[in-house]
Amino acid sequence: MSDAALTLSEVNAFLRRDFPQLFSHGDLFSVTEIGAGTCQMRMAYHASQLRPGGTISGPAMMQLADVSIWIALLGAIGEVPLAVTTNLSINFLRKPEPRALISTCRMLKIGKSLAVGEASLTSEGYEHVVAHAVATYAIPPQK
Repeated sequence: MSDAALTLSEVNAFLRRDFPQLFSHGDLFSVTEIGAGTCQMRMAYHASQLRPGGTISGPAMMQLADVSIWIALLGAIGEVPLAVTTNLSINFLRKPEPRALISTCRMLKIGKSLAVGEASLTSEGYEHVVAHAVATYAIPPQK
């Protein structure tokens, strides 16, 4: 992945600085790859993510999908903190075991005011997709 508007160190520093709530349970979130409209992000496992039945909860997977697609967008347009989610749709496909999840994202379209991207979530060490998400983001007007 190349030609990103932000480097790995810049995007991880940005998340720590502007979104400290992502790290309330420790270093759970890290961007591992970033490109111009692509991203791979890892969410480490933490017991707070579990739901009854011993699986990673839907809200935890939705958080990973939302943040990682947003990071793919920032990889294309640069650090625009006020690009916000306007829609998120997720399909839960398999029961993820209590382990780290990997989100692999790509932007499908980036316009002047809206962008659409998708994420495939897998359990670390497994190839089968456990969830698939599509999200739309509003991009604020440039000043």
